[in-house]
Amino acid sequence: MTRLVIQIPCFNEALTLPETLADLPPGIDGVTSIEVLVIDDGSTDNTSAIAREQGVQHVVRHTHNQGLGRAFRTGMDHALQLGADIIVNLDADGQYCGRDIARLIAPLQSGSADIVIGDRQPSRNPEFSHLKRVLQWLGSRAVVTLSGIETPDAVSGFRALSRDAALRMNILSKFSYTVEMIIQAAHKQMRVVSVPVSTNPARRPSRLFRNLPHFVSRQLITMLRMYAMYRPMRLFFTAGILLSLFGLVPVLRFLLQYFTGDGSGHVQSLLLGGVLLTMGFVLFVAGVLSDLISQNRQIQELTLEKVRRLELGNRQPHSAHDRH
Repeated sequence: MTRLVIQIPCFNEALTLPETLADLPPGIDGVTSIEVLVIDDGSTDNTSAIAREQGVQHVVRHTHNQGLGRAFRTGMDHALQLGADIIVNLDADGQYCGRDIARLIAPLQSGSADIVIGDRQPSRNPEFSHLKRVLQWLGSRAVVTLSGIETPDAVSGFRALSRDAALRMNILSKFSYTVEMIIQAAHKQMRVVSVPVSTNPARRPSRLFRNLPHFVSRQLITMLRMYAMYRPMRLFFTAGILLSLFGLVPVLRFLLQYFTGDGSGHVQSLLLGGVLLTMGFVLFVAGVLSDLISQNRQIQELTLEKVRRLELGNRQPHSAHDRH
């Protein structure tokens, strides 16, 4: 018996939610139960009421807007409580096609993947402007470099997780979950694959970010934070080596001038080099301490995973129209 829960994070989606729900497939081969979970992230319109009117089985509401990352985490936790074997995340703006859910979960059903990401094929998608295509490619390449996982559309919100992957995932970011999930999956040696999916024409501007520079800056911060969390030694040692190399240049310049009899006028080079070398050493120490903290965090994550498994192993699915 395979239980599929389709979670839909929402923020003021009363206009687009009915069409999104109507597009969901009534059945999928190999899936015995399909349930819909709407996460209302503090909407000020009647998103929750619309969801119930449309027959959504489970509605969870945040009392105030907490961000897409938190809404995704709430949905994932609730889907696990419902006994989901597969969790599909779908945006409420109607961007993705419900018919592609069967294609999205196929690698999970065959056991060949732990996480599946819907690839919108940005390079050929008419919904992407030239600038957005370039930024999408650069962002995806950056994620590939940081994670080692080939993901042509790293920020796609259309994705599916197995129950085991969801139990091991800990989303911390408030802004988004897309990049963080990939980097975590790489660190935890999960199998991540991408499958091509189609998209519908945009019905409204994105509410996740104000403009492209805002989106890019937030994603870069997330990448840096996650890389520092999971690869602190590499990050700090690389930065320390670079600073030390920059520091050696003025020091060597001073020594060269000093031994040729003209060092008195180049003390500033010695001072600059000393400061850079000291900063490099501090970064080396920070790398060692951060690595120790990272090891401790991994122990805490393992403990959290075991607690989740114990709790959910004895938990019965909630009734319809659950509320938080």
